[in-house]
Amino acid sequence: MKTTKLKQLISVITISLVAFLSACGGSGSESSSSDTSSTAAASAVSADPAAKSDSKGVGKFTSVQLGAIDAGMAEKGKAVFTAKCSACHKVTTDRVVGPGLKGVTERRTPEWIMNQITNPVEMEQKDPVGKALLAQYLTQMTFQNVTDDETRQILEYFRQNDKK
Repeated sequence: MKTTKLKQLISVITISLVAFLSACGGSGSESSSSDTSSTAAASAVSADPAAKSDSKGVGKFTSVQLGAIDAGMAEKGKAVFTAKCSACHKVTTDRVVGPGLKGVTERRTPEWIMNQITNPVEMEQKDPVGKALLAQYLTQMTFQNVTDDETRQILEYFRQNDKK
């Protein structure tokens, strides 16, 4: 009797996990941008995905202008991050499913960060940094239906976190 209930519980948990992961999948949006990374950067990052990269990645964000950190925007970004990203990431160096994000704004360009958030599948197929991260963490980052404004807010939250 206990074995049957345990098997049922495991089945329910497994089905719930599969449903959750499926719901987190692809965006259905298209992007038409070319890979702007150099071959030298690709080989350097392939060896160490934690290395600094000047790549802008693959996606619609090609130029992001930054000023002083906007605390209000960062607060909104924290809320979005908590709701949509914290199941797989922490803003510390701790790994969850994906990498810890402490220092990400020091290692990656704002464009790369925003393209990774809004275009993760293509980034991990075409961008050398994205490929290296996928190879290291063995899990495809899923699109979380984050808007461009929310993406910019998350970036601001990362910037604020990295200044601490």
